[in-house]
Amino acid sequence: MDRKIEKKKWNSKLLMTIGGVVVLVGGIVYVVLATSGKSKLNVDRERITISEVTKGPFQVTIPENGVVLPITTIYVDAAEGGRVQERFVEDGTMVKKGDPILKLGNSDLELSLSNQETQVFGQITQMQISRNNARQATIGKLNQMADVDNGFREAERIYKLNKRLYDQKAIGLQEFKKSENDYNYQLNRKKLTTQILSSDSSQVRTEEKQNQEQYAHMKNSLAMMRKKVDDLTIRAPVDGQLTGMDAEIGQNKAKGASIGQIDVITGFKVRVNIDEHYLQQVFLGIPGTFALGDKQFKLVVKKVYAQITNGKFQVDMQFVDKVPAGIRRGQTLQILLALSDETQAVLVPRGGFYQATGGNWIFKLSADGKTAYRADIQLSRQNPDFFEVLGGLKPGEKVITSSYDTYGDIQELIIK
Repeated sequence: MDRKIEKKKWNSKLLMTIGGVVVLVGGIVYVVLATSGKSKLNVDRERITISEVTKGPFQVTIPENGVVLPITTIYVDAAEGGRVQERFVEDGTMVKKGDPILKLGNSDLELSLSNQETQVFGQITQMQISRNNARQATIGKLNQMADVDNGFREAERIYKLNKRLYDQKAIGLQEFKKSENDYNYQLNRKKLTTQILSSDSSQVRTEEKQNQEQYAHMKNSLAMMRKKVDDLTIRAPVDGQLTGMDAEIGQNKAKGASIGQIDVITGFKVRVNIDEHYLQQVFLGIPGTFALGDKQFKLVVKKVYAQITNGKFQVDMQFVDKVPAGIRRGQTLQILLALSDETQAVLVPRGGFYQATGGNWIFKLSADGKTAYRADIQLSRQNPDFFEVLGGLKPGEKVITSSYDTYGDIQELIIK
């Protein structure tokens, strides 16, 4: 009788297959668990910078270089062109207003002045001759008027006398008519002579006025020409120190050419070059400070030059309260410009970490200080010493502020 053989449920092949699967799954789980944990890196405490987060006064400031300049600079130009004939002072000399600096020669201007003077003197002579002739003519007409007036009065006397005699039948009609005709003739003659004398006087006054106006015009032209010649001697427009003088004997200078400049050294200002990024934040009245020796001095922006050159714009700053003793033109100062008011804020010191994180995160130390881990943060404004912290850090916490360039994607630092 045949016996039923039962099929084995577990054989060696099946067991080996199951074992392989288990090993494979276990390997995958191990890899997943291993890679899902934080990557760590040992660092030497002496090779990193550990800073404490604080709360204190904060102000947005930028450091810029400034150059000391005189409070006012007046440029000296050649009002007229010419050849340098004489230098009265040297570069660097202190001058007073009106002091001669140098003399230019210009034969064309000098010849024009001579010709114009001759014309004016000729006009004056001609005016004198015309005035004398007019005076003589007037005298002649006045004499003529006197004769006419005398003839009129005599004719009038005889006419009135003959009229009475004629009315009395003492003289005849012919004699009376003759005296009447003489009277009317002298009367008309007087009227005509008076009219001529009046017209002549009016014409003389008109001619005199025209001559005076012409003379005044020529005199003004002569004065202008004399000023041009006088401008060949270049004089100091203000008190100060002559600098940058550019004129040598025999050198030709065109009209308007620069001769030099005069620095008014009654005070100083500081000209500061600022990055164009800050143009909208800089305006009149912004304060600044600088250190000289062991003292701090204050400045304030008095003028902003909006023109941008090579990525920079300029401002002029003036000293507040006092000017440092011994300060010199051309001296360079390190100016700290304040672009905001001072406020209380949470602060973290500046450092190389910002280049790697962009201010989005930082390595924050644990309470025992043995490890540091990534922490998301939010930074805002900055100055040369600190970043303003808006979130992610509290006063008293410690962070690593040195460079993160070698850390890559490390999540946790073990501090040795």
